[in-house]
Amino acid sequence: MYANTENVNDVVALYERATALSPHDAQLWEDLGSGYDWAGRTAESLSAFQYARDLFPHSPEINWRLANFCVRTGRTSEGLSVLRKVLETDSSSARRVFALATNATSNGQTVLEMLPLQASIAFDYINFAIERGDIVRAEQAWGQILQTNTPFEIQEAMPYLDALVQHRELTQLEGAWSSLRERFPKEMAGANPSSNLITNGAFELDILNGGLDWHVIQTEGALVSLDTGGALDGGRSLRITFDGSRNLDYGHVFQYVFVRPNTKYGFSGHMRTEGIGTDSGPKFQICDAYHPGDLFATTENFLGTRGWSEENADFTTLGDTHLLLVKVARSVSVKFDNKIAGTVWVGGVSLRSEE
Repeated sequence: MYANTENVNDVVALYERATALSPHDAQLWEDLGSGYDWAGRTAESLSAFQYARDLFPHSPEINWRLANFCVRTGRTSEGLSVLRKVLETDSSSARRVFALATNATSNGQTVLEMLPLQASIAFDYINFAIERGDIVRAEQAWGQILQTNTPFEIQEAMPYLDALVQHRELTQLEGAWSSLRERFPKEMAGANPSSNLITNGAFELDILNGGLDWHVIQTEGALVSLDTGGALDGGRSLRITFDGSRNLDYGHVFQYVFVRPNTKYGFSGHMRTEGIGTDSGPKFQICDAYHPGDLFATTENFLGTRGWSEENADFTTLGDTHLLLVKVARSVSVKFDNKIAGTVWVGGVSLRSEE
């Protein structure tokens, strides 16, 4: 507002008069601090901002203005301390706080020390770091969550685990998954038993939709759900219903699986179908997670109506294979009548080392 004023000192004088008349109005002191700042009166600006903060210590906006001033004038430590107060009083401002803090210092640990010990804020920061492509800061924040034993919901951790997959941070991924299993024994009971490398292969547990559990990406033309009716061995199965509206190139149900290079594995999965039309139906596919062209196994194409059938495949991983992608797939049909309709059920999925 001062840029349009010929004499900023006149504006400052007006705010000085206003604060003299209303000395307990925090907003007026904040405005006076801004005026001093614009006039280059740094020491007086700091005093005015601090006094405004003392009058209204829990104001997110006053603390935000003070933090900005501190960062701009090289008072980084004080600025970060004030930013912590902003986060404590207004979680909706988290992203702008993270941006200012990371611009203020290149020391990721210093930023972490600013964060209140709240899981929602910590995971907001992790997601902020992920979006900026800074997986190191995300890993540091995850480490702090574990070290401080901060309570959180299991679903909050899934974006972080998926980012580790995308950044090929497999050692950290394995460690994070192990930490989740220890912290959430009920939600992940039986996940990755020693004999079966597939997580939740019988769909007994709710799908976590992230990490090393099943991922389900809902897409137009297909609806995915868990089903107890007619499931394999009387438990639950995964049901995918195609509505006949699209010629889908489908691969929207999948799971990442750790494997060893140059090792033999045996895959087994069960499917049943009802009314699958077109010449291209659902099947299992297994490939290298980072090199999809390295296709290790494709099972039979399921068409029409069929009862439960076990599909098997044996394969040997390559010398640089560490993570597999196991998915329920359907290839695009080249026929005229190519829009897929019908339902497929999936259950009893397993992957075992044969060595």
